[in-house]
Amino acid sequence: MKKISGIFLTLCLTALLTACGEKVVEEAPAEFAPALDTATASNITVAGSYDNFEALETEFDRFCEYYPNVKLSYVKLDDYSNTLGTVLEGKDKPNIFFSYTWMMGNEKYDAVVAHMEDLSDTSLGLDLGCIRSGLLSHDGEGKVRMVPVFSRTYGMLVNDDLFAKEGLKVPTTRSELLSVCETLKERGYASPMMGYSLKSSSCFMYTVAYPMFVATLAENQEALDLANALDPAAGEYMRPALEAVEQLIGSGCIDLAQCDGIEDNYSQVILRFFEGDVPMMICAGDTVSGTRKRESQSEAFTASPFSYSFAPIPMTDAGGYFIDSPSIEFSVNKDCDDLAMTNEFMRFLTRGKELNEMASAKRLVTPTGDMSFDAVYAPFGQVPAERTISPEVLGITDPLTVQIRVAAFKVGIGELSIDEAIALYGTFE
Repeated sequence: MKKISGIFLTLCLTALLTACGEKVVEEAPAEFAPALDTATASNITVAGSYDNFEALETEFDRFCEYYPNVKLSYVKLDDYSNTLGTVLEGKDKPNIFFSYTWMMGNEKYDAVVAHMEDLSDTSLGLDLGCIRSGLLSHDGEGKVRMVPVFSRTYGMLVNDDLFAKEGLKVPTTRSELLSVCETLKERGYASPMMGYSLKSSSCFMYTVAYPMFVATLAENQEALDLANALDPAAGEYMRPALEAVEQLIGSGCIDLAQCDGIEDNYSQVILRFFEGDVPMMICAGDTVSGTRKRESQSEAFTASPFSYSFAPIPMTDAGGYFIDSPSIEFSVNKDCDDLAMTNEFMRFLTRGKELNEMASAKRLVTPTGDMSFDAVYAPFGQVPAERTISPEVLGITDPLTVQIRVAAFKVGIGELSIDEAIALYGTFE
């Protein structure tokens, strides 16, 4: 009955997504062919940091249509980053676990990395070719230790119906953005763009500045090396990004006073956007993942629903950037029990169809090349290759991101001038 219910729910979900404008891939993917004895009994556990993972549990049900005697379960680990190493060494070690690129090369996670199987081993049969190449990281030996199941980017939620009502085109260049914001202000929109601005973590200033800073560093290896080393000389490379933040606020595209009531960069950002009077809401893709669930939680959206999408912030004359980063990655514990069946589940999961289905259910960016699978993210599929940047492949480190995050916030709220922030590069915490 559980399997039948799972199939029914999947069919209903597909029908609902189609009705809401989600574009489902028309070409039928190759059917999964079991490589092991389908009568095999096995237990597979996935450990992660999510409170719940319904999208993955749906994949469990689908896998069990092929292997009915395999029991799959998901468990959340408290204080994930600090307890994972101990859990992998314990008696009830997981078969698969959440992993992140920043674990690689970090001595604190050497024991965790040591448990990671090489997923690029062709004998495993994983279809890594369906994943955007910029999301796959390789270690010093060229091995793939983790596979992205979700990805993230930075941009702005756009009220498409509002733009249509006002007879305006969604901006794709900086000049268009400034012109549209001016027109919207003249028509009574106090803050054409909004976002979270109470603290530096997840603030809209960072969402605007980070893509531009990374793009600047991508063009200059020496600059990237200085920035990663937290050398004060790298501060000058933040200037274009910080000027962009200052311009949006100084020109009136964003009224900080209007943003004060947004208390977090998730639920509050979404619910404020769903009021229907915000043309553009700056946020990360992780925030967008919560929109579908909150449509019914918003009285304003329920009363007056509207179409919306997620698009790059066009802060240059050539347009916006697609910062293509993994959000959640899976690694296989090579020392786990039932390794063969674990790899079989990974072979099943790392297919374009399954990754797209799971991303759609969670409403996160799919890691596959089919960006049109969810219409909300379709605008990023139009970004040209030369404006698509993969920070992990480039070699962007976490300490570097802290510098631009804090600098952009302090410049945005007027606590520091651009020159002062540049001079303090390497000192922000």
